[in-house]
Amino acid sequence: MTMDPKYQKKVKLNDGHFIPVLGFGTFAPPEVRVPKSEALEVTKFAIEVGFRHIDCAYLYQNEEQVGQAIRSKIADGTVKREDIFYTSKVWSTFLRPELVRPALEKSLKDLQLEYVDLYIIHHPVALVPGEAIFPTDENGKPIFDSVDLCRTWEALEKCKDAGLTKSIGVSNFNHKQLEKILNKPGLKYKPVCNQVECHPYLNQSKLLEFCKSHDIVLVAYGALGAQRTLQWMNPNFPFLLEDPVLSAIAKKHKQTPALVALRYQIQRGVVVLAKSYNKKRIKENIQVFDFELTPEDMKAIDGLNSNIRYYDFQQAVDHPEYPYSEEY
Repeated sequence: MTMDPKYQKKVKLNDGHFIPVLGFGTFAPPEVRVPKSEALEVTKFAIEVGFRHIDCAYLYQNEEQVGQAIRSKIADGTVKREDIFYTSKVWSTFLRPELVRPALEKSLKDLQLEYVDLYIIHHPVALVPGEAIFPTDENGKPIFDSVDLCRTWEALEKCKDAGLTKSIGVSNFNHKQLEKILNKPGLKYKPVCNQVECHPYLNQSKLLEFCKSHDIVLVAYGALGAQRTLQWMNPNFPFLLEDPVLSAIAKKHKQTPALVALRYQIQRGVVVLAKSYNKKRIKENIQVFDFELTPEDMKAIDGLNSNIRYYDFQQAVDHPEYPYSEEY
């Protein structure tokens, strides 16, 4: 199967590597109860229809299956390893510098890959190391850890030097946390990206401007808003994909509101992740390259910004590194 080159649209990172502008997100919230085996099936399918950028994480607990999918598509000749851009993330319980490399090595072992293309700090809020992914006390409150993120960053730099990852970046950082790393004495590598929640209701325009000025790529997760089924989602929040403005623009272009929301990000220079466990939608999401929004469309979508954050990690609001108290 020959790949249509337009699906290979990439942007250059500040370390010289290239990231495909459209990524496939593999996270399935526990309450949706997707069996792990399904991560294998949908990732294989995503690669078959043209996705080359796969976004995963230790937290998702499915790297074994996602790695298997990638390896099977390499084995059957669909792709070569260098065609795939794979992202993993170091979770909050591994932010102490001495735990970073072992965490990446564990991911590589699960994936059965020699290297990842991008390794990022999943969240600036450190949690106490141990077996639990979300360590909590007897009252159900998270047990925090205190870690200097600059030291964590140095551990990531060493992983890059060791060839375990091609690029390194961050996720869920505000501009002050990014500045702290950028201004760190002896900085060897700048973060190539900041992966954050970003959609028309939270368009992150100030953070995007900040990142662009430092040659850092903004990667959007939650680009289609959040599903109604999620128990932690505020029931009073509007459902993004039912927005009348998005729907009208979608109708005009004979596309879906989801495709309009994805296209919006690509046109503003944002790398966008499309997360779905539905084959019909996975196939549909790759059609984001088949149309273009007009400047008027873009302006109308910009106008939807209302700072609605679906993924606000409220449990961590008392941590000194909680990122969302800052404006951007």
